[in-house]
Amino acid sequence: MISSIVLIKKQEFQKHKFHWKVGKALGFKEDYLFWETIRELSAHYDYRMITVTENHQEIWLESDKNKEFPVIRLIRHDLDWANWLKRDIDRTLQNGERIRRKLYKKPIDILSIYVSKFAPVDDHDFSSRVASFKKTNVNTFLLTCENFHDSLQNLEHVLKKPLSIQVLEDNEIDEEKILAVKKDAISESVKKAKAEQKVFQNANKPFFTYIFMALQIAVFILMEFNGGSTNSKTLIEFGAKFSPYIMQGEWWRFFTPMIVHIGFIHLLMNTFSLYLIGAEVERIYGNARFLFIYIFAGFAGTLGSFIMTPNLSAGASGAIFGCFGALLYFGIVYPKLFMRSMGSSVIVLIIINLIYGFTVAGIDNAGHIGGLIGGFLAAGVVHLPKSRNILRQLAFLIGSAILTYALLNFGFNHQESAAMDDNTMAMMAQKYIDDDEEDKAEEMLNNYVDANPDAPLSLFMLGNLSFDNKDINKARDYYEKAIESNPDLHEAHYNLALVYMNLESFDQAKEQAVQAIELAPDNKSYTKLLAEIEKRL
Repeated sequence: MISSIVLIKKQEFQKHKFHWKVGKALGFKEDYLFWETIRELSAHYDYRMITVTENHQEIWLESDKNKEFPVIRLIRHDLDWANWLKRDIDRTLQNGERIRRKLYKKPIDILSIYVSKFAPVDDHDFSSRVASFKKTNVNTFLLTCENFHDSLQNLEHVLKKPLSIQVLEDNEIDEEKILAVKKDAISESVKKAKAEQKVFQNANKPFFTYIFMALQIAVFILMEFNGGSTNSKTLIEFGAKFSPYIMQGEWWRFFTPMIVHIGFIHLLMNTFSLYLIGAEVERIYGNARFLFIYIFAGFAGTLGSFIMTPNLSAGASGAIFGCFGALLYFGIVYPKLFMRSMGSSVIVLIIINLIYGFTVAGIDNAGHIGGLIGGFLAAGVVHLPKSRNILRQLAFLIGSAILTYALLNFGFNHQESAAMDDNTMAMMAQKYIDDDEEDKAEEMLNNYVDANPDAPLSLFMLGNLSFDNKDINKARDYYEKAIESNPDLHEAHYNLALVYMNLESFDQAKEQAVQAIELAPDNKSYTKLLAEIEKRL
């Protein structure tokens, strides 16, 4: 009995081996249909390969332009039992959900096409079915060679697209023919992959990125040798945003702040950010387009700061945020490519930087938001290389012009009083004094103090002017008023001590010098003055 059973099994094996050879030969038609369908979808309907198994029997396609089925999965497999099919559908759902989370985020419909000679032997009613997992729906379709014409018509109906797949007889299909179709199908996806790579390579070198990096480093070095990059006077002289001067006609201050930085850390962070983000934007948009985007974004950032805050400000942050805005515009033009390559990182970085700007004091978030919007608008005006959308570009140009005019008008006509705070007035007065225009400085300060009597810095500046004019008593009154308004103004205590020394009131001079030292113990001038006063007591 045992030997007879073995014999039967050997005979069955030989039989099955023979049928496998025949099946392989007859499988040429299914292989041809499999690759011809892929070639048709790639060549005519902009699908590209995103996943290919090692044996090339399962291929996932994706398209930005097909809303019905943005993802199609094809598998070449001769179906036998329905249980295998059910397990494979579950696997397809899992893989489809991973693709959805990576590329789409929103719910998607996936079409899964099985290319087989026959339907499963225990599922005679199989036609098509839908399975769901989380936000992914998989529509299963069986493309059989047994009923080739009917299957192809049904597939066209499901896709809502005509397919020009050439019907060949069995004797017209051989391995060479299949390899040719396979080569054409893969070639179409390679073309699309190369086209996508070209989108990121429109500039051989980020020339202007390096120019702006060099400029801001050079300006920083010059500032350090001319008073220091944290000195308000130096910042103003080198072109920082200073609202009163802008309102007096120094329009170039809308642009120069992008190469001026306050301190080494500020310079380091912005230079590093420009190197990473600016270079990428310049490669995508090309040199000339990047130059326009960067400069307009820098202008927009300064405009936002000019409207929202009177504080002195500087830095390339607005222009760098403009690069983020340009990447967001790229995401509108190429949404799937954007999400596939950089989208999540860009969006997270924007959110983190804006939150940081709103929670940390001293950050000019108005400039950041202005730059972000400006970069987005500028990118819309120039659009992307080798791609034109005249109507959209015209709409962006007109919209940008109207918005810019409206914001400039608002800034110049409605922000004057907000811009003229005590700190700004003191800096303006110092600038007039440096330019030997003391009369202008005194007139401006007196007018401001008349309207704002509790303005310690303006009162302090008036005290300095009176002291320089040898009007000691008047200087004393101004310093005392400044201290009354702000007791922590150590400079006023120090200068009042000098006044009392001139009046030979050494006890009062000592009292003021001690207070100045308590407020600023590291100031050597204060301790030196106290020592001199004590000698005279």
